[in-house]
Amino acid sequence: MIVNKPKVRVLIVDDSAVVRQTLSAVLSSDPEIEVMATAGDPFVAADRIAEQVPDVITLDIEMPRMDGLTFLKKLMSQHPIPVVICSSLTGEGTESALKALEYGAVEIVTKPRMGTKQFLEESSIMLCHAVKAAAAAKVRTLSPSLTVEPKLTADCILSPATRAMSETTEKVVAIGASTGGTEALKTVLEMLPADTPGIVIVQHMPELFTRAFAARLDGLCAITVKEAETNDTVIRGRALIAPGNHHLLLKRSGARYYVEIKEGPLVCRHRPSVDVLFRSAARYAGRNAVGVILTGMGDDGARGMLEMKQAGAFTIAQDEATCVVFGMPKEAIKLGGVDKVLPLESIAGAIL
Repeated sequence: MIVNKPKVRVLIVDDSAVVRQTLSAVLSSDPEIEVMATAGDPFVAADRIAEQVPDVITLDIEMPRMDGLTFLKKLMSQHPIPVVICSSLTGEGTESALKALEYGAVEIVTKPRMGTKQFLEESSIMLCHAVKAAAAAKVRTLSPSLTVEPKLTADCILSPATRAMSETTEKVVAIGASTGGTEALKTVLEMLPADTPGIVIVQHMPELFTRAFAARLDGLCAITVKEAETNDTVIRGRALIAPGNHHLLLKRSGARYYVEIKEGPLVCRHRPSVDVLFRSAARYAGRNAVGVILTGMGDDGARGMLEMKQAGAFTIAQDEATCVVFGMPKEAIKLGGVDKVLPLESIAGAIL
């Protein structure tokens, strides 16, 4: 007997009627999602929740009567529900959205805007994916028309391999994360000493948010953290984070590791893609690399991590108990690409 999987019920909270309508149309186009209700502000949202509790809430930050951050803090302390922050690309908005992740929101996405057909399709794929990831997430309480997903692999971003390169023994750490990854990365990076081998990171996050996220981590960690730019050298004591909406590749020239930032199609429903980073690490660093896959929905990074292991790299996955969503690590483990499965607090030590 076939049992129909229940749909993910979503409450949309945004003060713009146009945005509410657009989000409703995008989410309703996914057969696994049902828009339960919409609300123009947090007070109306509270009434809707009293009538019926949604599986996921999409929440705007800037709203009248009560801002999204205040509402989120109240929600997470009283009635935790997975929240996806749906934000515009503004400078001040990036800081507020990062605060929202600290307060318990599980994802940030940019609002789909009417523009090119490709942009609307890509933002629709990412929005629906974020909502379904949020529905599967473990939330924590704060103390008092969608097109077919393109079946693209990292081959569409990576250039053909070159032949001989100078030998090097310098180590490189490649880390991939998605849902719940911002706090997981903070935990790992804060535990690393100033002379840690160079780190390259892909965290699924929209454009502009990654720079603010890198700056926040830079102020907290012994290592330096910055948003990656093409030709940045991967050196000890520094972590480079892929800029939102761009793929990050590890490259090598002689004994020098550096990064390349590339545009291109979504890979595994994401740009940046963990698979793209991991496969480039397998190709250019091989046994000198350590691969780490953290919490996240889906399978991005699983194939790339297997390639890293086959190339001689040491690979680590976050365990289920400490993941917000045990999707990406689970898929990497299932493929046989993981050497060690560890709780989050043990990963920094294993890297070293």
